Amino acid sequence: MSEQAADHWIVYPIGSKPTWPMAVLLGIQQYLTMFGATVLIPFIVGGAMGLPPAELALLISTIFFCSGICTLIQQSPLGNRLPIIQGGTFSFLGPTFAIIFLLTAKDATAAGIPLWQLRIQEVSGAIMIASVVEIFLGYSGIMGHAKKLISPIVIGPTIAMIGLALFGIGAPWMAGNWIISLITLTAMILYSQVFSHKSKVFMLFPVLLAIATGWLCSLIGTVTGWIPVGNAAYLNPGLISSAPWFSFAPMMPFKWGMPNFGSTTLWAGALGMLAGYLASMIESIGDYYACARIAEAPVPTGKMISRGLGAEGLGCLIAGVLQTANGTTSYSENIGSIGLTKVASRRVVIAGAVVMLFIPIIGKFGALLATLPQPVVGAMFVALFGMIASVGLSNLQIVNLNNSRNLFIIGISFFAGLSVPFWFTPHFDVGTQKIVSGAISWGTSGDLANILGNFLQAILSTGMAVTALIGILLDNTLPGATRAERGLEVWETEASDEAWEKAEAEWSAMAEGEMRPV
Repeated sequence: MSEQAADHWIVYPIGSKPTWPMAVLLGIQQYLTMFGATVLIPFIVGGAMGLPPAELALLISTIFFCSGICTLIQQSPLGNRLPIIQGGTFSFLGPTFAIIFLLTAKDATAAGIPLWQLRIQEVSGAIMIASVVEIFLGYSGIMGHAKKLISPIVIGPTIAMIGLALFGIGAPWMAGNWIISLITLTAMILYSQVFSHKSKVFMLFPVLLAIATGWLCSLIGTVTGWIPVGNAAYLNPGLISSAPWFSFAPMMPFKWGMPNFGSTTLWAGALGMLAGYLASMIESIGDYYACARIAEAPVPTGKMISRGLGAEGLGCLIAGVLQTANGTTSYSENIGSIGLTKVASRRVVIAGAVVMLFIPIIGKFGALLATLPQPVVGAMFVALFGMIASVGLSNLQIVNLNNSRNLFIIGISFFAGLSVPFWFTPHFDVGTQKIVSGAISWGTSGDLANILGNFLQAILSTGMAVTALIGILLDNTLPGATRAERGLEVWETEASDEAWEKAEAEWSAMAEGEMRPV
C-alpha cells in the first residue's frame, strides 16, 4: 500500500468527479438509505391528521420531490455544499402535533373543508412563517458566530445522539422479520467490511447490494409462501400494478388549499414551530461537523454553517409551499452512508437529488421503492446510525479525556439527551387514534402559557437539542480546562478558509472518474 493510500479512506472526496453513470448509481444508493425514515414521517403525520389513503400517497411523493429540490439548493452557492441530502425531520413532529391537537371538527366546518385538509393547511402555513426566522439566522451570520460556543466536547456527544436517539427505530423494525433483517445486516457487514477490501464493487456499493440481498430474500419468501401476507417483509405486488405511470401532482404548490394567515391557531403554531427549528438547527450543525469529519474534509467554517442553515430555511419555505406537512433538514442517514461506502462526492449527491425529482413523477418507480421491506430498512438503520454515533465519539480524540471536568460534561450531556426526551415526547397513539401530548400542559389551548409550554416541550423532546444545550452551558461556564484540553486549538486551525481552499484545490486536481487510493 502506498503512503498516499495509507493517509486516506474516502475514495471519492467531496470535490471529486465520478463519471455521471457512476454518480447516478451512487446517488440512488444514498437516497435508498434515507427512504425508510422519509416514508415514516408522512405516515406518522398523515395518520395524526386523518389523511385518506390516496392523499397520504400524494404526501409521500411530495416529500420526496421536495427533498430533491432542497438538496440541490444546499449544493448551490446558497448552501454549504457539503455532501448532505436534505429531507424531512422528526424535530417538527412535536409542534405539528400541537397544531393538529388545537384544530377541531368545528374549525373545519367553519372553513367548509375536511378536518385533515384544514390541518395540513395550518401546519404548512406555520412552517412557512417560522422558516423566515431560520433564513434570517442563517444568512445573517448569527448562527455562524454561535460556533464560538461549540467545542468538540459539545459536538461529539451531540453527533453521537443523532444516531443514538433513533435507536427506537432500528431493532423494532428488524423485529418485523428477524430472519430477513439479520440476512440484510450480515450482508452489510460482509460487503462493507470484508469484501470491500477485495472488490471495488463491494467497496462502492455495500448499501445497495445489502438492500438488494434483503429485498431478493423477501421476494423469494413472498413467492414461495414462506412470508405470509401481513408480515413486515411481505412484498405487495398490488402497489406497483395500481400506481400510475406519471403524476405531476407532487410538484403543485398549495395543492390542498392556501393557509389562512389570519388564523390565530396558525400563528400560535408558528411560535411553537420555532422550537422545532431550533432543535433542527442544532442537529444540522452537528451533521455538518459529522459530514466534514467522515468525508476527510476540514472543519466547517462559520460562513459554511450560516449558509447551510440559511439554505435549510429556504428548503422549509419550499416545503410549506408544496405542503409536505413537515420541514426539511440535513439527513443523518446520508452521513452514515458516506462512512460505509467511502463516497463523499458532491456530484453523487446532486445526481441523487435529480433522480429524486423524477421518482415521484414516475409513479411505477416510486411504487417499486415503496415495496422496500421494513425489516431491510431497520437493518440499514442499525448500521448507519451506529456509524453516526461512532463518528460523534471520534471528535473526542482531540479532547483531553484524562480531565475530570471534560468527562463530567460529556457524561451529563449524554445522560440528559437520552433521558429527558422520554418524558416530553408527544406521540400519536395508533390504538386510540388520539394524540398523546407531552408532560408540559400550561393553561388551556391557545393561551400564551400553553404556547410557551409547547415551545419548551418541542426542545426537551429532542435528544440532540438537550445534549447540545447542556453541553454548551456547562462547557462555557465550568472552569478546569484549557482551550487545548477542550480541543479548540486543533479546531481553530482546521476551520479556516485557507484549509478549505487547499482541500478544494486538491480535489479539483483529480481527473474525471479518478478514485483516490485507500
